[in-house]
Amino acid sequence: MRGRGGTSRGRGGAARYAVVLLLGLWVLVGPTAGARAEGARPPAGTRAGDAYAFTPGARTVVGAPDTAGAVALDARHTYRSSLPRAARLYYRLRLTSAETAYVPVTAVPPPDAVVSATDGIRVSLRNASGTSCSYASARFGAGISPRPVTALGQRETGKALCQGGGTYYLLVERLDTGRPDPTAGTGEWDLEIAPVTEPGLVRAGATAPPHAWDSAGPEPPSGRPRERSGGTGFATARTVGQGVWHTTLTPGETRFYKVPLDWGRRLHASAELGGAQGHGYVGGALTLSLYNPVRGAVDDASAGYTGTAKPTALAPLPPVEYANRYAVPAGVTSVRFAGDYYLVVHLSTRLAEPFGRGPYEVVLRVRVDGRAHAGPAYDGGPVPEDVFTVSDADRAAALTGGPGDAVTGAAGGPGAGNSDGDGVMRLVAVGGIGSGTALLLVLGGWTVAARRAHTRNR
Repeated sequence: MRGRGGTSRGRGGAARYAVVLLLGLWVLVGPTAGARAEGARPPAGTRAGDAYAFTPGARTVVGAPDTAGAVALDARHTYRSSLPRAARLYYRLRLTSAETAYVPVTAVPPPDAVVSATDGIRVSLRNASGTSCSYASARFGAGISPRPVTALGQRETGKALCQGGGTYYLLVERLDTGRPDPTAGTGEWDLEIAPVTEPGLVRAGATAPPHAWDSAGPEPPSGRPRERSGGTGFATARTVGQGVWHTTLTPGETRFYKVPLDWGRRLHASAELGGAQGHGYVGGALTLSLYNPVRGAVDDASAGYTGTAKPTALAPLPPVEYANRYAVPAGVTSVRFAGDYYLVVHLSTRLAEPFGRGPYEVVLRVRVDGRAHAGPAYDGGPVPEDVFTVSDADRAAALTGGPGDAVTGAAGGPGAGNSDGDGVMRLVAVGGIGSGTALLLVLGGWTVAARRAHTRNR
């Protein structure tokens, strides 16, 4: 009896010991497994199949066909909307007489949309009387490939039109051929709208553009490229600084990078598409675009492709100065504030047929020069408050991709961590080590419990 009783107690002790260890295993492994499952979902701010990462927390609004029903926008928020085929949509803003307003609109067609070179969007900002303060358009261009394109509506206090505070209207129009597109579902394009306001100056300064600057293209940086995958939207743009950067893209992909520029600093950038097997010619195979901190277009360049390595470079730009806004050329007037400048690289879908799906090697060369100096004395703060600011963290991230980098796991952008894939691999390693260790503890504990029970039974 004692032997059977001892055996029963031994088995019961071993069982209880195993249960406790199994519970410990669930605590350790369960959340880790859950985290892995969560990480397999599309990044925050995107839907399955989307090629663009919208700003997390962006508010969804519906554009109106006329001004009477226009929904209000505020520079404290970013918005999501949609643009049907052949649509004209209105949104409303309330502006003071002292602030310059910038309202960038990014149109995101479905990845399988059929587009032409002249398709795109047109954006204008108008006062309550219907007078247009500005016009801007953005088209898909020679690559004839669906990609995010951005046009900027703006109201400038120094211009003759649209003075005074009050109600203003943003008009977004779709430019397309109107032909049937059986691959694009409803035919709607997603929109991201990110208003910004800029205050006036404490004291009025010069109203003439800066003196002549060196317009010769500087020598691109050389050296061994460093890996740096890009983000999939403005909100997840990956920080880069001066240097040579490498990534891989497949046809149809678009990647976003940002370069922090202080007042007085100047940016030059070029991109090179590596060679591939195949025969043929694709116009606009690689497109490199540059946008300023309010997502206004600065310049873009594209390169045709025959299968051999092909570079494309942006036009030389002046140093960042407040007074550039008084210049005439778009490439000068748009370089008017410090902050993050966005480099956007797109690979045309048309590459796939003659040269294959890739991936293709892309090298980005970035040069930053000029002497940094203090900015103008604003009479108040911009909204968002950090839009024209370059922090020490930004400067560090430009070199290392460290904590100042906006592309994190939380933001859902690729390349989370200090370098491409490092953050993900660390999570996988920690998860794998944690789970494996827990499993070994359970198995080892179970073995120890069984041996103890066996010893008591002898």
